[in-house]
Amino acid sequence: MQYPSFALKEEAVYEKKSPDLFLDITSEVCPLTFVKTKLSVERMAAGQTLEVRLNAGEPLENVPRSLAELGHSILAVTPENPDEPDGVHRLWIQKG
Repeated sequence: MQYPSFALKEEAVYEKKSPDLFLDITSEVCPLTFVKTKLSVERMAAGQTLEVRLNAGEPLENVPRSLAELGHSILAVTPENPDEPDGVHRLWIQKG
């Protein structure tokens, strides 16, 4: 699977640590996927990280791109199960 064209922040260097917040939006549909993620990021302090569990497809294409456009850093995007690249993914965001 090829990921959408949003800028990852040094993915190879980023060590996945415990996030400051966690959000599971796998049961949501667009545009609620972005709205719920944006609301979570707004509650965070600059520099804090959010891990988002989201589905492939529209959420994976739109949520990271929209957050990057708002000035937040996309640290990493990985499939939960590498054998299912069209399944659930983990997205790490750092508030800008």
